[in-house]
Amino acid sequence: MSVSPVLNEEHVSASACPACVAAPAAEALAQAAPRDARIMLSLPSAHCATCISDVERQLSRQPGVHSARVNLTLKRVSVSAAPEVTPGPLVASLAEIGYEAHELDPDLLSATETDKRGRDLLMRIGVSGFAMMNIMLLSVAVWSGAENATRDLFHWVSAAIALPTVVFAGRPFFASALNGLRHGRVNMDFPISLAMVLASSISLFETIKHGHHAYFDAAVMLTFFLLIGRYLDYRTRAIARSAAEELAALEVPRAHLLRDGAEVEVPVAQLQVGDLIRIRPGGRIAADGVVVEGMSETDRSLLTGESLPVQAAPGVALSAGEVNLTGPLVLRVTAAGRDSSLHRMADLVAAAESAKTRYTTLAERAARFYSPSVHTLAFGSFVTWMWITGGDLRHAINIAAAVLIITCPCALGLAVPAVVTAASGRLFRLGMLIKDGTALERLAEVDTVVFDKTGTLTLGTPAPQNLDTLDPAQRAIAVALAQGSSHPLARAIREAAVSAPAEVHDLREVPGHGIEARGPQGEILRLGRADWVGAEPAAVTATHLRIGSAAPVALTFADRLRPGADTVVAALRGQGMRVILLSGDTEAPVADLASRLGIAEWHSGARPEDKAARVAALRAQGRRVLMVGDGLNDTAALASAHVSISPASALDAARAASDIVLLGGNLEPVADALRISVQTRRRIKENFAISLAYNVVAVPLALVGLATPLAAALAMSLSSVTVSLNALRLK
Repeated sequence: MSVSPVLNEEHVSASACPACVAAPAAEALAQAAPRDARIMLSLPSAHCATCISDVERQLSRQPGVHSARVNLTLKRVSVSAAPEVTPGPLVASLAEIGYEAHELDPDLLSATETDKRGRDLLMRIGVSGFAMMNIMLLSVAVWSGAENATRDLFHWVSAAIALPTVVFAGRPFFASALNGLRHGRVNMDFPISLAMVLASSISLFETIKHGHHAYFDAAVMLTFFLLIGRYLDYRTRAIARSAAEELAALEVPRAHLLRDGAEVEVPVAQLQVGDLIRIRPGGRIAADGVVVEGMSETDRSLLTGESLPVQAAPGVALSAGEVNLTGPLVLRVTAAGRDSSLHRMADLVAAAESAKTRYTTLAERAARFYSPSVHTLAFGSFVTWMWITGGDLRHAINIAAAVLIITCPCALGLAVPAVVTAASGRLFRLGMLIKDGTALERLAEVDTVVFDKTGTLTLGTPAPQNLDTLDPAQRAIAVALAQGSSHPLARAIREAAVSAPAEVHDLREVPGHGIEARGPQGEILRLGRADWVGAEPAAVTATHLRIGSAAPVALTFADRLRPGADTVVAALRGQGMRVILLSGDTEAPVADLASRLGIAEWHSGARPEDKAARVAALRAQGRRVLMVGDGLNDTAALASAHVSISPASALDAARAASDIVLLGGNLEPVADALRISVQTRRRIKENFAISLAYNVVAVPLALVGLATPLAAALAMSLSSVTVSLNALRLK
């Protein structure tokens, strides 16, 4: 049956966007535009601000590379390059400056390597701890009064235990430092390694010279606590799991392929478009696809934040990462591996987490300035204390070692990435996907929120407002007449009906007017335009029911609110935000929605250029505007706003113009995003303050000889862990 523009056409068509006719052309242009290749490399040895500068500078020099951003928390680098650039030359270029790098394979990405690194650190901690306790037992005899040959014997036994232990347990520090030196650079592990070597050397020197005291226990203890600090840092980073890691964890390495009637388990990387794969109940979907067989429900809460299951039936499109809940399904693959929506989303998030912001730039500049100062201060302290003590080599070396360790700017290097990673992971779990790495920084500055109406605050589907006020006979006739049309208002009546339709005859649709039928007594029944049924036009979207000669009854409609719309508006007003409703719809429905949501400032009949001009005017007044919209007519306003958000249901053009995508159907995370962005900025500033306070207090203590190398190791580790733990305070 054809759909006719009936049932009060003037109000229904008013909310349609004429510009949406141009959407296919806009999307085609976007698809035709050349896009950079995104290459992700793992950097197992990266751990400090100097590493960030070295890697980014080296990669940026390579032909075809447009930008490179290191995420220190994830130990990865995201490279934006021309399509012809491949990972091989980039890996080779990093090897030239001493950095191990590996291309990240999305189909095999898992926590295996991360777990292996954690186990390796724990093993080295165990070895150093065991050796430390044995050496301390030997030291008891020396400190109890052992002299001459007995004392020397205990010292040499301690040396036999300590030196191999320091070499083995300290390998993560030594390997990184030597790698840097081999390629002409000094990283943050160099001063730490130098301090460990100095602590061991001075003890060996004392033993060879038959000195009264050797400090092998302190050297091993220093290694032990440095390893503990690194492991705690590793664990806090793992807890601050980012959105990119959340997405990577959803990737399935293998799929059950249906081939020639048999089921074969194959790597996801081998799946091709058009393949049929079976998804068992409880299994995670391995690739994007369309259901061709089976009925079930899927859980996409980890992808969108939506807690309710979604029905899966033949013809329904599913995404990689969803969980099949109840029944077996057969999917025809539409995209797999690197081409899946899950992998593209993970790439997008990883790039956003690694993006350069004002705070990361400040941290990197401070770290670059600070690195050469470490060795200058250590050498200066050594020379000064040699002069003050009249040549006491052991004392001067201990102070120099303490300075080398305590001045390591590890906390400064973690100040920003630890917080950004934790924030992006928190927002992702709420259903917010950050596309632009600077969006969080800009979101924290917002003081005005502008909402579109249709498709943003509302779902774009009408809902009857007064159907339940009709008497049962009228309601049954209205439902019966609505059976005769596929018009949106007729469909809304059918969906809202709770009673059975009345018996009518000769049901027909009158194009341009409405639906007509005859009742049991032969009376004329009509549902449609006001002038057709003899009623006065309503000021809101409505259709009219007339039964025989009785007076017409108006059935009014309002657009369905998107879940969380009323909550998010109330929350934003509670945060002190100026909330504005800006819509291209007619005045009556816009005013009605503004009244329902408590929005005092609203504008109707706004064309795309009017929306963009309004946002520009607000910015000219000094306002920081967040634009939330979904249509092609919102694209210009989204692009001109200080920061922008689009629902996942938005047109491609609108999503491309926005900084953040709302993955679920609920609007409540918008208010959460604003709150978390403010917390993120506060945590970054707190981390800078922690780093500054640590250096202001600790460095002078080391310089004047009040901090031993062991105390310096504890202080340095504590500062890094404190910064990471502070990032986890985001709520």
